[in-house]
Amino acid sequence: MKILLSNDDGIAAEGLRSLADSLASLGTLTVVAPDRNRSGASNSLTLDAPLRVINTAPGWYAVNGTPTDCVHLAISGLLSEVHDLVVTGVNDGANLGDDVLYSGTVAGAIEARFLGLSTLAVSVAHQGPGAQYFATGARVARELIDSMIRQPLPEPMILNVNVPDVPYAQLKGLRATRLGFRHRSEPTVASSDPRGRPVYWIGAPGAGQDAGPGTDFHAIAAGYVSVTPLSVDLTRHGALPGLDAWLAARP
Repeated sequence: MKILLSNDDGIAAEGLRSLADSLASLGTLTVVAPDRNRSGASNSLTLDAPLRVINTAPGWYAVNGTPTDCVHLAISGLLSEVHDLVVTGVNDGANLGDDVLYSGTVAGAIEARFLGLSTLAVSVAHQGPGAQYFATGARVARELIDSMIRQPLPEPMILNVNVPDVPYAQLKGLRATRLGFRHRSEPTVASSDPRGRPVYWIGAPGAGQDAGPGTDFHAIAAGYVSVTPLSVDLTRHGALPGLDAWLAARP
């Protein structure tokens, strides 16, 4: 099996190293990741500047671009081999609910699905300043891939996997979930640079609002791994009949 790894925390991130260590015996790994932290880059592609690639170690490539750049480049021209699976992470922080709209970790997985591959986006949901148990997330990723090898999914799929930041033995199990929804984010934080000019920091994400049973928020809070299948079709299908009638009634 040939597996492509990427992330949004950067090629030197602990979570990526843990993931590579955990998956090493499953097949041939190739890592193509941003040369620095690109968290929150979402699905952005770099179209106004060339991408530069540095081979930092055998099979490891650093790119001066976004996670989407990395996966697109790896599959569409940088690498000659064809990969069977793409795994992104292990992200330092949760990607729950509407986080997936901003997440570079999830964006890398989505890009791979656009190109026809099954993908896992793996994140550790921590409460403090940073994750402690990347190895737990990496082990869960390996177990899911083992299951995919033994019993392949019925179709290529994006799985958004969030893992509690606890030792592996403390996990309660795995749950199939849907995305929840956060409250509005905290206000922007105003500050100033050393020259007294105003600068602004994006506020912290809000707490879970739609966080009841069945959601990814609820699973994590109960100590379970959350596994959410994602779709890239953003159409609000239930609204189409009403919109069609509204358009038809216009003068």
